[in-house]
Amino acid sequence: MAMMAELSTPKTTSPSLHSSSRLRLSSKSHLPNQFRHLLLPPLHTTSNFKVSCSVSQNNQAPVAVQDNGSVKTKKECYGVFCLTYDLKAEEQTKSWKKMINITVSGAAGMISNHLLFKLASGAVFGPDQPIALKLLGSERSIQALEGVAMELEDSLFPLLREVDIGTDPYEVFQDVDWALLIGAKPRGPGMERAALLDINGQIFAEQGKALNAVASPNVKVLVVGNPCNTNALICLKNAPNIPAKNFHALTRLDENRAKCQLALKAGVFYDKVSNMTIWGNHSTTQVPDFLNARINGRPVKEVITDHKWLEEGFTESVQKRGGLLIQKWGRSSAASTAVSIVDAIKSLVTPTPEGDWFSTGVYTNGNPYGIAEDLVFSMPCRSKGDGDYELVKDVEFDDYLRNRIAKSEAELLAEKKCVAHLTGDGIAFCDLGPVDTMLPGEV
Repeated sequence: MAMMAELSTPKTTSPSLHSSSRLRLSSKSHLPNQFRHLLLPPLHTTSNFKVSCSVSQNNQAPVAVQDNGSVKTKKECYGVFCLTYDLKAEEQTKSWKKMINITVSGAAGMISNHLLFKLASGAVFGPDQPIALKLLGSERSIQALEGVAMELEDSLFPLLREVDIGTDPYEVFQDVDWALLIGAKPRGPGMERAALLDINGQIFAEQGKALNAVASPNVKVLVVGNPCNTNALICLKNAPNIPAKNFHALTRLDENRAKCQLALKAGVFYDKVSNMTIWGNHSTTQVPDFLNARINGRPVKEVITDHKWLEEGFTESVQKRGGLLIQKWGRSSAASTAVSIVDAIKSLVTPTPEGDWFSTGVYTNGNPYGIAEDLVFSMPCRSKGDGDYELVKDVEFDDYLRNRIAKSEAELLAEKKCVAHLTGDGIAFCDLGPVDTMLPGEV
């Protein structure tokens, strides 16, 4: 049976409105040791008990109370998630938005270690958007999750109102508005891509079912764990109550890397590069689109006249960037991946600049490009800043671009057959061919 220690602020009769932050931990099998002393009466009893903490205006010590309100004993609160933030009524109603719930899986990993603090600081959803973080880990990582929560406490982010950590997606995903699914099994030495598809596919099938059961009905889902396109497809197929349009596979890091390489070649700063599209799969079949991209508003092929480099060196430089980073630094690109997640979210919650677009892996049904339906495929999108998007229609194609897109489409169709048993499409049959298309640095 799951056990939970909940630290929350008791109701107040003060004229000021109080918005409390809290830390709640849930686990299928155990409660962290440092919380056991907070549970009164002892764990083996059946009385309904929780710990409530607050810091009063006269700085009296916080107290632990039973549900009937009787004072039992004094206890220290666990960090800043016990603090009561005093907000005047007009500040809370006029300056602050309604709190949103954000879940992050793989929350004890390196990517999350960079991402969570950006989320909590207001750098993603804005300086007036309070958030609750719901962090999903495994039994093996539960202590690391506690450490993550402690660091978030020590950072004193006023916008971070709640932190929940746990190992059960049906608990952690409750009422979430955004699901950032980072956690996935890495590909080990000798592991076939087909095996990785099956292992991680099972993870995302279960998480899709959990989102379908307990998340907000309009939850936005961003899949980062690889192979992210097919994992996103599996997730959405197991969440029929959530609009398929709400599922995304992260290809923003590929877009950012492509912009960087074009800027370097053209001798300009990267903010001069726009209309960059990554087509297809997050693999070596991805297609960085230089035909439609712009530098200072001009077509890339007019600015960079070395067209052989564009067709050969450019794509290869984008694909091999992660592997080169590992050679230089000895670790994978966690920080830049976290930044690309932030960019992907901000592209959905901020209106797209006039004439520009961004890349994200989305469901292909109804697409105007002739790409096979029932896939998650990276395509150019625009947003009004409401969390939704529309596909860009005014793009050009030539034979080179169409042929490259077709190769990525064929790969995703083959991956889809590999996971048919996880998407409700029958018996799986896997034939991915002899070429390993995993991006360097992700093996």
